Amino acid sequence: MGEPFRGHGRAVSGTWASRFASRFPAHGILSRMTDAYTPPADLVALGYTDRERALFDTLCEHGCEPARVVRVDRGLPLVAGERGVERAEPAAHLLKAANEADSRVVVGDWVALVRPEGHAMPIIEAILPRHGAFVRKDPGDQTGEQVVIANVDVVFVVQSLSGSGINVSRLERELVLAWESGARPVVVLTKADLSDAVDEQRELAEQVAFGVDVVVESAVTGEGIDAVRAHVPSGVTAALLGASGVGKSTLLNRLVGREVLATGDVRAGDDKGRHTTVARELIALPGGGVVIDTPGMRAIGLWEASEGIAAAFPDIEALAERCRFRDCSHESEPGCAVVAAVVEGELPKRRLDSYRRLNAELAALSRKQDEKAWREREKANKAISRAARRFYQTEPKRKGR
Repeated sequence: MGEPFRGHGRAVSGTWASRFASRFPAHGILSRMTDAYTPPADLVALGYTDRERALFDTLCEHGCEPARVVRVDRGLPLVAGERGVERAEPAAHLLKAANEADSRVVVGDWVALVRPEGHAMPIIEAILPRHGAFVRKDPGDQTGEQVVIANVDVVFVVQSLSGSGINVSRLERELVLAWESGARPVVVLTKADLSDAVDEQRELAEQVAFGVDVVVESAVTGEGIDAVRAHVPSGVTAALLGASGVGKSTLLNRLVGREVLATGDVRAGDDKGRHTTVARELIALPGGGVVIDTPGMRAIGLWEASEGIAAAFPDIEALAERCRFRDCSHESEPGCAVVAAVVEGELPKRRLDSYRRLNAELAALSRKQDEKAWREREKANKAISRAARRFYQTEPKRKGR
């Protein structure tokens, strides 16, 4: 009956029922720790849907409680559930596997809590199977992945209209990551009140955001707020993705209707933002729906994003179907329909350059992963060889051999 235990798109052996069948006695109620922001105790208001209810059906009989991670501070999650908001501690088996992205608790996760007697806080015993996980290359690991947030239905890709306007190359990269997550991207162009070229900037965004809604927004005038809100009905989890200073926290404050997040000014010289959001945090909206605010991310390296690139560049993918060679790299091969479209003015060269750059990044990551895997195999083989030599050196020689 239980669904295979899964992380970000990968199944792990065992089922939910087998993991909990004989492990936990009844647990007492412990005192709770709360923070300044208090999410609702109503699970439905936190995004609890029939999907999560079905996953928990196999856990409830074993004393587990559903909760959602609303914030993580230095590895210690803050969770919200029917008992309120409290700190929770990841179980030992999750901590031991913390190097694996699937075992690291992130904001947006639905988790199963248990309450051992005599323990100061509840234990996160399991992370429910994720959907809509936003994954990037770990900035601190050349070949590792980092799950940033999880269980997201809509990604608001936020760009500012102030200053020099939108950053098209960054927008394309953010759309790749959004599509790859499995969530539905929506482009939000903020600070419309500070721009004299709103129509031109919107058209520029629409030229690269194929099949994606583009919303022009101003927190000052209120333009576009209702249009953004319409994408987050009850039961839907949205996330804000964008650089520092583009107005993510200000937008979220307008959606909530009050100041729940600190905001800051951008530098006058280069229109760069300062980090006012220091941690990812899940915020419930009045009337239903939740939004995850994220700090501005300078490093948004790709991770296993081939499907995201295909979704973000459907124009190039369609042209590639007409190339003479199926493995065409769209560089200098004869009969390349993509290069021909650039020459004929049908496809902007900047667009093709961006496509090549993102694919080259994925190829470089794949090579590094192959090299790392080879080194690890070599290390393991050498260890086996050393163990074999020690065995034969210490094993007494037998007569007749």
